[in-house]
Amino acid sequence: MKRILIAICLMGTVTSCQSQNLGNILKQANDVLANASKGGLTSEEIGKGLKEALTVGIKNSSAQAGALDGFLGNQTIKLLFPPEAQKVEAKLRQIGLGSECDKFITTLNRGAEKAAGQAVPIFVDAISKMTIQDALSILKGDKDAATQYLKRTSSDALAKAFAPIMEESINSTGATKLYGDIATTYNKIPFTAQKLNPDLKGYATQKAIDGLFVLVAQEEQKIRENPAARVTDLLKKVFGSN
Repeated sequence: MKRILIAICLMGTVTSCQSQNLGNILKQANDVLANASKGGLTSEEIGKGLKEALTVGIKNSSAQAGALDGFLGNQTIKLLFPPEAQKVEAKLRQIGLGSECDKFITTLNRGAEKAAGQAVPIFVDAISKMTIQDALSILKGDKDAATQYLKRTSSDALAKAFAPIMEESINSTGATKLYGDIATTYNKIPFTAQKLNPDLKGYATQKAIDGLFVLVAQEEQKIRENPAARVTDLLKKVFGSN
């Protein structure tokens, strides 16, 4: 158990490398393993180690999502027309409005990219409240244990804080107006049985948050599922050697 706790703390010794993923952070832990193993660790130090490692992963995920094409260029998290509007999209493309549909999708994703960085303080707050028992449960839990912890502890705050940010973002990038124009155009088509709701905020907010959690889960999986990232016997004991 002591070795496991040391390994957790090691992940917190490299916070200066925030531009790297957790796999790279673990590689650098090899250099400080000997020094860290010479002394005892307090519960506070152990908790701080995992919190700092997770914070690095969160910042990486948010930076990735917030970069140009962070959403638009990632097919896994790319925001598309709302499900109830996808049939509408198909019909609009059939009548020559494909370029407007493409423009809408681009501006919607630009809004998500603009808002992504705003999630960092909320995630960091959730991490700061993590107990030592939470840390150990994450370490020995399922492959997405850290992601699930963050979902449980930050989803409500994310939704509350993200909604106005996302609304402002999609307004400033033109997504709201474009979608409103598309909805208005579609709703004027004769014999349209179901009218399209032009309100985007709720859909865009939830999809942007979902996309961030996808990236967080990917960061977590790098440390759990990539044997190449486990460069010492000690770290292999923590997560398994596969």
